[in-house]
Amino acid sequence: MERPTENPGRLQDHRAHANAATIETILSVPLTDPDEVVHVVRDNADRIFTWDYTLARPALRKLYEKAKTSQWNGSSDLDWSTPVDPEKTVAEDQARLGVGLEPGRLDRTPVASWGPKEWAEFGVESRKWSLSQFLHGEQGALICTSKIVETAPWYDAKLYASTQVVDEARHVEVFARYLDEKLGGAYPVNPHLRLLLDDIVEDSRWDMTYLGMQVMVEGLALAAFGYLHQLTGEPLLKQLLRYVMSDEARHVAFGVLSLKEVYDGMSDSEIKDRQEFAFEASIRMRDRFLQQEVWNHMGVNPRDVLPIILEDPTRRVFQQMLFAKIVPNCKKLGLLDRNDSWLRRRFEEMNVIEFEHWENTGDEYLRFDLAAG
Repeated sequence: MERPTENPGRLQDHRAHANAATIETILSVPLTDPDEVVHVVRDNADRIFTWDYTLARPALRKLYEKAKTSQWNGSSDLDWSTPVDPEKTVAEDQARLGVGLEPGRLDRTPVASWGPKEWAEFGVESRKWSLSQFLHGEQGALICTSKIVETAPWYDAKLYASTQVVDEARHVEVFARYLDEKLGGAYPVNPHLRLLLDDIVEDSRWDMTYLGMQVMVEGLALAAFGYLHQLTGEPLLKQLLRYVMSDEARHVAFGVLSLKEVYDGMSDSEIKDRQEFAFEASIRMRDRFLQQEVWNHMGVNPRDVLPIILEDPTRRVFQQMLFAKIVPNCKKLGLLDRNDSWLRRRFEEMNVIEFEHWENTGDEYLRFDLAAG
């Protein structure tokens, strides 16, 4: 079996700052230039051919066969004629949720004078920002999956990854179209998401592409899509998310099924590097996507409001929920308890360890199938 070579690349540069999610460290990363069209990232990985075409991994072949029969068409399977009133949709979704940041918590900030009009605009911009980061994350998945086709040493993994390339292209297509036609355009990629995607693409070790994208980013996305799918009453978005979730569950399962075999044979020092990366990615995804672009759009200095946002109890609950897929999948991979339970203790500090007993995506993906409803 091909073992990943050890070449941490830029990842080590960020780990010293894993716990430093202060306002200043978050805002010190420059926002993406809205006029930027092309972003170049160096891919340091080897391209691997395999001449072994035997069926050596039946679980991956089962996933491949399922993917071939689960394709959908974003142009014809979604009703794009559905009218969408963004302000009405967001207001109804917020009312259905019944919780949120109370304006009174911001009494001593520049938004204290906001009325219903400003808060309604902020809600729409927040929805637009969130869907924009979904869009950019899906392009990251598109690039990473094409890399997996090139770098995975197993025939069955290459076959499945090829189907995911098609899936991710479809996801980019439908999120981009929804943002353009229904919300009036997208926000640039958040700089912290961009840095995380850069690290995953730049790392030379083929298993880190799996861990970073398939398990961490896609796992969080699956939880976020599920949350929004349950919340929203907007029929087009709800159907779009349901289709995407059916694919995403297979994608996360692909990562879990592939890495279990690899990580069982790794040394403690190799596993420690993967644990540290999983923690660093978790910190970035939990703490650093603070919609500063939206506050800027609304004419508010993020420094004036983000300290309060960080302490909002509702936001903490939402952040914890995002790890409902990541924690059980890390447990399935054996990452929680190796090296004196290093990652378990980190997840305990993050108050997300409660999800370890939830079903892992390697076992549950069939329940997300479109035929399951």
